[in-house]
Amino acid sequence: MPKTPDLLFASERTAARLLDMKPDDFRALVDRGHLPPPRRIGGIERFDLAELQAVIRGDLIGGGEMKW
Repeated sequence: MPKTPDLLFASERTAARLLDMKPDDFRALVDRGHLPPPRRIGGIERFDLAELQAVIRGDLIGGGEMKW
């Protein structure tokens, strides 16, 4: 059986679910600048999952721990 490719980008609902958050909580963190905004692809908003992972791991905030 062929392996399903890993997601590169995700909708807000999917990105929130992958972070075990409610979509409203996820959006609030995006709106406050704690998480990166979505990218527009052909008029559709999608979140870059690699970028989200880098922020959560602290790779994009100077190596420090993410403070919620």
